[in-house]
Amino acid sequence: MKAYLFPGQGAQFSGMGKDLYDSSSKAKELFEKADEILGFKITKTMFEGSADELKETKVTQPAIFLHSTILAEVMGDQFQPDMVAGHSLGEISALVSNKSLAFDDGLRLVSKRALAMQKACEIKPSTMAAVLGLEDDLVESICEKTPGIVVAANYNCPGQLVISGEIDAVNAACETLTENGARRALVLPVGGAFHSPLMEPAREELADAIENTQFNTPICPIYQNVSTQANIDPEEIKKNLVLQLTAPVKWTQSMQQMIKDGGRMFIEVGPGNVLQGLMRKIDRSVETQKGEI
Repeated sequence: MKAYLFPGQGAQFSGMGKDLYDSSSKAKELFEKADEILGFKITKTMFEGSADELKETKVTQPAIFLHSTILAEVMGDQFQPDMVAGHSLGEISALVSNKSLAFDDGLRLVSKRALAMQKACEIKPSTMAAVLGLEDDLVESICEKTPGIVVAANYNCPGQLVISGEIDAVNAACETLTENGARRALVLPVGGAFHSPLMEPAREELADAIENTQFNTPICPIYQNVSTQANIDPEEIKKNLVLQLTAPVKWTQSMQQMIKDGGRMFIEVGPGNVLQGLMRKIDRSVETQKGEI
C-alpha cells in the first residue's frame, strides 16, 4: 500500500515551488489563486525570498502547504494514495490532497492557523528543544517533574523527541535531560511553544474557523497526529485538527500504525526530505521516495 506524507514547518527553502510554476499551467493557476486568497504575493517570496523572509509566520506555513498540495495536484495519476499523514501543519496539506478539504479552504485555514499561533507566541515567551538519545518515557518523566510548563511535543522517531514550553522550564529540563544521558538537548530557533498548553489561545481561534469550514469524507484514511489511527470521519478529523495545536505530534506512533495497517511505500510530497529521513529511523524495512512530477 502507498502512503503519502506531507512535511511541516522548517521544510521551506528559497525557490520552493518555482519548478512547478514554470512547468505546469495547473500549478501556475493555483499559485496565482493563492496570491489572491492571501492578499499578498506569497509566490514572490517563495520563488525569490531570502531564508529570513521565508521564516515569517504568515509566509512559512502557507508556503509549505502550497508546495505540497500543488505538487500532489500536478502529479495527476501518479498520486494514488491508500493512506496519508502530515506532520503538524502538513496534516492540512494531507487533508486537501485526500479530498477532505477544498484547496481554497485549506489555504485559508493554514493562514489563520499561522497567525493565531504567532499571536499565542507573543502572549508568553516560550520555546522548544530537541532531545536526542533518550527513551520517550524518561523525557516525559523529567518534563513532568520540571517546575513550570514543559511537555513532550513532537515524537519524531525513536531517540528524537522535541519538548515545548516556557523558556525557563525548557532550559531547566534540558539541563536535567543532559545529566540523565541525553546525547543532545538543544534549544531550537523557534518563536514559541508549539504543541503545548501555551497554544490554547490559538486552539480556540482555530476551532471557530474549522467549525465553519466544510470537511468531506476523504478518498483514503488520514492518520492524524493526535490519534495515530486511520480516520475517514469528517467530524472526528475536525476534532483532531483542533486538538493538534495543544497536543503532541505522535509521528513515530502514526508511522508505526500505518506500517501495521499495510503501508509499504512512503512517498514524501512537498519541500525537503525530513520525513524520509525520520522513516528510515522508524523502520528501515519499508521503502521511501520523493514525490515528483
